[in-house]
Amino acid sequence: MTKYIFVTGGVVSGLGKGITAAALGRLLKARGLKVTAQKLDPYINVDPGTMSPYQHGEVFVTEDGSETDLDLGHYERFIDENLNRYSNLTAGKVYWNVLNKERRGEYLGSTVQVIPHVTNEIKEFVRNAARKTDADVVITEIGGTIGDIESQPFIEAVRQISLEEDPQDSLFIHVTLVPYLSGSGEHKSKPTQHSVKELRGLGVSPDIIVLRCDRPLDEGIFGKISLFCNVKRDCVIENLTLPDLYEAPLMLEREGLSDVVCRELGIDAPKPDLDEWGAMIDKSRKSRANKRSVRIGIVGKYTELHDAYLSVVEAVKHAGVECGTNVELSWFDSEQLETCAEEALADVDAVIVPGGFGERGVEGMIAAACFARKNAVPFLGICLGMQVAVIEFARNVAGLVNANSAEFDGTSPFKVIDFMSGQSDAIDKGGTLRLGAYPCVIEPDTTMRRCYDAKEISERHRHRYEFSNEWRAHLQQAGLVISGTSPDGNLVEAVEVPDHPFYVGVQFHPEFKSRPNRPHPLFVGLVRAALERSQGGNE
Repeated sequence: MTKYIFVTGGVVSGLGKGITAAALGRLLKARGLKVTAQKLDPYINVDPGTMSPYQHGEVFVTEDGSETDLDLGHYERFIDENLNRYSNLTAGKVYWNVLNKERRGEYLGSTVQVIPHVTNEIKEFVRNAARKTDADVVITEIGGTIGDIESQPFIEAVRQISLEEDPQDSLFIHVTLVPYLSGSGEHKSKPTQHSVKELRGLGVSPDIIVLRCDRPLDEGIFGKISLFCNVKRDCVIENLTLPDLYEAPLMLEREGLSDVVCRELGIDAPKPDLDEWGAMIDKSRKSRANKRSVRIGIVGKYTELHDAYLSVVEAVKHAGVECGTNVELSWFDSEQLETCAEEALADVDAVIVPGGFGERGVEGMIAAACFARKNAVPFLGICLGMQVAVIEFARNVAGLVNANSAEFDGTSPFKVIDFMSGQSDAIDKGGTLRLGAYPCVIEPDTTMRRCYDAKEISERHRHRYEFSNEWRAHLQQAGLVISGTSPDGNLVEAVEVPDHPFYVGVQFHPEFKSRPNRPHPLFVGLVRAALERSQGGNE
C-alpha cells in the first residue's frame, strides 16, 4: 500500500517546508523506497506559468511540460526523480476541473459544493500521484500557512484521505518556527503551540513537528512542545538553518527523522545509504573553502530577486562543486548594461544570460552577449539568452543591422527570432508555450558535443519564439555554428561561436535537469572555461 505524508507549515511562510519535504524524500529513497513528491498551492491561478517572478520566483518545468511551483525543483534535485503533471496542483486548477465537469453534466444536476466536489478533486489528484508513478511513498506539501482561508479545502481533503486510508498509511508533519528573543535570550514555543492548535481545529493532529530555528534548541523546548502539542518526544525534530541546503538530509537523519517516519508508517526498510550524498557534501565544503574561485555574472531583468533564477543558481553551484572551485555570483540588471557592459562586466570570468520574456532589458543582454563574444569571455545563453546571442551575432557579425526578435520589434526587416509555426500573438498566454522535454541532435566537433559526449539528448523547453529558418543560411555563412537541432533538422536548439573558449546558446533550459550529485554538463563546461580564464588571468 502507498504511504502518504502530508507536510504543512505554521506561524510564517518561507520556513522551508519544501526543503524539509525534499530532504525527507532523499532519506526515504536512500532506504530503498520509491518516492514521489507534490505541491498543493492554494492560489487561484491555474498554474504559475503567467505569474510574475517578483511574486512567485521561477516557473519550474517538468518532463511532461507542466509549469509548476519552484519547490518542485527542490524535490527533483533532492529526490533525483523526474516529476510530472500530478506533482503540482493549484486551487485554480481544482475549480477549473470542477466547473468543467459541472458544465458537462458529470455531477448529474447536484449542487456543486466545496465538500464533496472540490475536496474529491483534490483527493483524486493526490492519489493519482501514487497511481501514475507506482510510488511507495507520496510526500505532499501544502502551500501557505495554517489559518489561511484559501488553504482550508486542501487541509480538509488530506484530512479525509487520512480517514479513508489505513491509520498507518498516512502521516502529518507540521513545520513551525521557534523564534529566538535576543532580549530575553531564549527560544519561545508558544507560536508552535498556537499553530498546532489551529491545525487541530481543522481536524488534523500532527504526528511529527519539525522546529525551524536559527540557533540550537534547549532540551526543555522539545519536552514542552511534546507535552502541549500531544506528540511523542522523539517526534519533535530540530531543523537548524544551515549554510548549505543540501546538508538538510544529513542533519535531519541525525535528528532521527526517517527512523520516526518509518516507525509511524510501519515501513520496514534498511538504514539510509547516504555515503554518496555525504561525499558530495564534503566535496561541496572543500570547494567553498578553496582559494581558487571564479566570478560568474548573471545578466537578467529580475536580479534583485534571485528566486527568479533559482535553478540556474543551483546548477552553477553544482558545477562549481564538480570542478572543485568556489563560484562567486555577481548579478547585473540588464537595463543598466545597455551603455556600460564593457566596464561593468570587465572582472567576470563568465557570463550567463538566463531565460525571460518581454522587451525590457533586452538591449543590455545583447550588449552582454557582445562583450562576451568579442572578449573571449565564456558565455552561456539560456532560452532568451540564446535568442539575444543570435540577435547580437546577426547585427554585429552578419551585417543585419536592425535584426531583432518578433517579440520585441514586429517591424524589424530581419526577424532572426520569430513565432513558432502556426502561432501568433493573438493566442492566450497560459499553457501555449513549447513546454517539456524534446530531443536534440548534436553536431560533431562542437562545444555541445564535447560537453554532453552524446549524439542525442533530451532537454526541457519553455518558450514560444524560435530561431527563424529564413535567416539560417545567412547566419551560418557569417560563421554562426548551429550545433543542435530537432531530429528532423527543422528547429534550431543550440548555437555556438567558433574559435571561442566557450560561447553556447541553447533554446532549452538545462538548469532544470542539474542535480547536486550529477551536475549538468553545460554548466560544468562553463565553469571549467571560467576557471581556465581565471587561472590564466592570475598567471
